[in-house]
Order: sequence, then structure tokens, then C-alpha cells
Amino acid sequence: MSDYEQFISGINKKTGINLALYKEAQMKRRLTSLYEKKGYANFIEFLHALEKNRDLMNEFLDRMTINVSEFYRNGKRWEVLQNKIFPQLLESNKRLKIWSAACSTGEEPYTISMVLSHFLPLSQVQVLATDLDDNAIQKAKLGLYPERSLAEVPNPNKTKYFVQEGSFYKVKDEIKRTIKFKKHNLLNDPYDSNYDLIVCRNVMIYFTEEAKDQIYHKFSKALRPGGILFVGSTEQIFNPAQYGFEIEDTFFYRKK
Repeated sequence: MSDYEQFISGINKKTGINLALYKEAQMKRRLTSLYEKKGYANFIEFLHALEKNRDLMNEFLDRMTINVSEFYRNGKRWEVLQNKIFPQLLESNKRLKIWSAACSTGEEPYTISMVLSHFLPLSQVQVLATDLDDNAIQKAKLGLYPERSLAEVPNPNKTKYFVQEGSFYKVKDEIKRTIKFKKHNLLNDPYDSNYDLIVCRNVMIYFTEEAKDQIYHKFSKALRPGGILFVGSTEQIFNPAQYGFEIEDTFFYRKK
């Protein structure tokens, strides 16, 4: 067993996270730069240090989960959600069940609520937002973002839903109340069911084909018939029918 395989096994036992399901070259590169920066010679030394040092473990988990996000990322897709997808979903149900999976630091679920606020009062909006990374969830709950994260936010929404604090912007409580944040591992933890919309964008690119296959099957089971999966702009599903999906629009898939 190589030292990287031993590292994978040790991390799996300690955290329940299976690094073997992430693309090896990317993950190895990211982790090697971290352990070298910390002064360790190899994966085994690093594993022993992680088992003893909680702060180092948190930093490792931060490095492993890639928290790059912004509000209204790939704006044209959010226009499709607003102009086409939400009106269709709301025809049959005014209380939508929505999940923002692998939500990182919260920009995505907050964007979902802002878009849905065009159709419903915020008191009727509820979004489940989950991520593997505790630190990302804490940042998301805080709701404080640098100005560059808001570059794509339409000006009326910037005024309506944010308060400026120095060079940062804070999400107003009325939007915060629409989101329920929770820790969740897409690969290991159970999924709820009967979702109208699942949004999972810009995370599948880090998984192996085997892991992607598992997750798309689980997403399909978690959606109600007619429900929508919204994926990232580098994550087109080339064989949607095998998961029980049909293409609704670019990067939107409807469960049959």
C-alpha cells in the first residue's frame, strides 16, 4: 500500500471522508503543497500530525473542500431559473422543497432565495443548504462577503438584501431566515426525498466518474417526478436518461 493509500485509509477512518472518490492528481497536488508548507516530509507524517492536531485537521478539511463561489455565478443560468424553471415549478406547488447541495460559503442558496423572492414572499421560501465543511457553513451562516462576491448581483437586490459594512456586504436577516444550513457528505450521508429543485454546481468536477455516477443516481431518487436538477457550467450530464433525467435547458435536468 502506498503512503497516499495509507493516508486515504486513515482519513476515512478518522472523518468518514473517502478521498479515493476525488480525482487523485488534483487531490494529491493540493495536499502535497499543504503538508510541505507545514513542514512534513510525506503523507504518513502528515496523517499522524492530523490525528493529533484538531486545528491542522480543520485546515486540511478546508484545503480539501474547494470554497470558490460568488452570487449569481454564470448569470445567464440564473435568468433561466427565474424566467423558466421557477414559473413551471410554481404552477403545481407554491411551497417548493429546495436543496442547495455542496453550498460552500452560502452564496448559492442565498441567490436561490433572492431569485425566488420575485415570486413569493420570503416567509414562504425555505432552502436547505448543505456542505461537508464546517468552516464553510459557519461563514455561510455569518453571511458577510467581500464586494467582489457581489459583482453579478443585480443592483436592486444588492440594495434590498445586503447591508454594507466597510468593504464587506452582509446578507440581511430576512434572507438569512430562508436558509437552513446543515453538514452533509454527498458520498456517505442519506438524502431526503421529494425535492422540487436540487442545485449542485461546480463540485462534481472534483469527483471520479464512479462517484459522480453514484451521486447523480441519488439526486434522481431524491427528486419528485418533474423535479429539476441544476448543475454547474462545466458539469453537463452527457447521458441523462440513465439517471431518469431529460434535458429541460442547458445545465437543467428534469426527472421523468
